[in-house]
Amino acid sequence: MPKSAIDPTTGLYPGTLTDVRGIEVGHHTFTGRPTGCSVVVARGSAVGGVDVRGAAPGTRETDLLAPANLVERVHAVLLSGGSAWGLDAASGVMRWLEEQGIGLLVGDAPGQLVPLVPAAVLFDLHVGDARLRPGAEAGHAACVAASGQPVPQGCVGAGAGATVGKMFGMGCAMKSGIGSASVTVDGVTVGALIAVNALGDVIDPANGATLAGARTADGAALRGTNRALLAGEPSLAILAGSNTTIGVIATDAPLTKAQAQRLATVGHDGLARAIAPVHTMSDGDTLFALGTGLAGHSPGFNVLAVMATEAVARACVNAVCAAQGLRLAAGWWPGSRDLQTARHQ
Repeated sequence: MPKSAIDPTTGLYPGTLTDVRGIEVGHHTFTGRPTGCSVVVARGSAVGGVDVRGAAPGTRETDLLAPANLVERVHAVLLSGGSAWGLDAASGVMRWLEEQGIGLLVGDAPGQLVPLVPAAVLFDLHVGDARLRPGAEAGHAACVAASGQPVPQGCVGAGAGATVGKMFGMGCAMKSGIGSASVTVDGVTVGALIAVNALGDVIDPANGATLAGARTADGAALRGTNRALLAGEPSLAILAGSNTTIGVIATDAPLTKAQAQRLATVGHDGLARAIAPVHTMSDGDTLFALGTGLAGHSPGFNVLAVMATEAVARACVNAVCAAQGLRLAAGWWPGSRDLQTARHQ
């Protein structure tokens, strides 16, 4: 991943998931506390797949995406904060899709349209008032906001309450968010939208530098979680499921259902390039993959796999680089740019 790929104006890797033909993205962000949800809409439906790698996932409608199961296409994917409570936001997404006449026809009578909306959630209940979490109205609002415009990144939608670097406690953590990026080869695009709420640190694969993660006890520097653990520093007891990186990979290349699942699988290689440690017992890492087929051709699945890995890694970097610091009564979680600014003062 060459450093020159970063846009010098924004400091982010270029492109977003909406560069993929047939894909729209919308966020809904709460004002009462940092949480929200994000929806990826495929109005014309898309072949779907999923791969759950983390040991503490929170998901909905993932079984239907197995290649051996009947339904091949889905209409939207929801990413949400709020832990398991946030799964309720998918009901609002279904309601909006029904209002638009989008869904699987299961009969001729009114009401026999079923939108298919797989979903995954992340844990952000420790940031602000845990009684505020995304529900059906939030999911509906995210759909209303959905468009094909470039995706807003940082502390919005499902990334509003995301944090990283929690191996040594929340007091040493940093703010994260949701990021997006895309890669185009031979007229075919693969994009990723990733909400990074990882236990581990976020690494720039271009140079191995830690961008955000666990800070030293004085909060002034990054300690490097893997390095600290290997040096014998003890981690704190961590609630299972209190972290998770969730996201969507999409392409406009044609995919079979088996290929969609495989694309989700190799997308986790992008997480491994950008997050350390990843797929821990306290993370519920889940990636979905969608294929709209609107490009009409493919550069070959191996090329798509490389593109997906790259897009996911870049989106993870963007998630922390676009995030702003958060100060609450419970503490101060700086963003990556806050820490960089402090170093140069």
